[in-house]
Amino acid sequence: MEFKTLRNIENSFRQIRLYALIFAAVCLITTGYTVWESYRFAREQREKVYVLDQGKSLMLALSQDAAINRPVEAREHVRRFHELFFTLAPDKAAIESNMKRAFSLADKSAFDYYRDLSEKGYYNRIISANVQQRLEVDSVQCNFEKYPYAVRTYARESIIRASNVTRRSLVTSCLLVNSVRSDDNPQGFNIEQFRVLENKDVEVIDRK
Repeated sequence: MEFKTLRNIENSFRQIRLYALIFAAVCLITTGYTVWESYRFAREQREKVYVLDQGKSLMLALSQDAAINRPVEAREHVRRFHELFFTLAPDKAAIESNMKRAFSLADKSAFDYYRDLSEKGYYNRIISANVQQRLEVDSVQCNFEKYPYAVRTYARESIIRASNVTRRSLVTSCLLVNSVRSDDNPQGFNIEQFRVLENKDVEVIDRK
């Protein structure tokens, strides 16, 4: 009789231990699921942008993944720099304004190239001869496999004079690094080691 009682007690302990293990496993699974759902919910909320319309109405705009837009922003940054840097009018104030905006997108290498041209009298000749220079970017090739990103730009320049229009082939290279976004630099990149690889005449069109 005493042996049977001991076996019943031992079976009871086993059952209690089993129930405790099951309960602990259920708690662990529940906790893990709760943490995962909380993380997923927080991540979804970070992908949303709340926009106030004049402080009255609240609009919800889903923001796109920044990694998807980054290559597009990189090419736009390089394109914008070239348009500002190589588009010239026969006006000193206009040239200086464009250069100031271009320098906010690049490092000292762009200023060094500008200074070399300035010392050679290039911009003075643009102004005195009433020449306009226009740039059209054909393509911007970026290597996003390695940081900083290597970029090569292919463009065409049109140098417009009263007597003719000169078409030039322009090829440049640079490195692109991440930077802080601002009003002057909305894409958040900075151009480094800017170099002109080719800038040669390909065609002269007589306007007369």
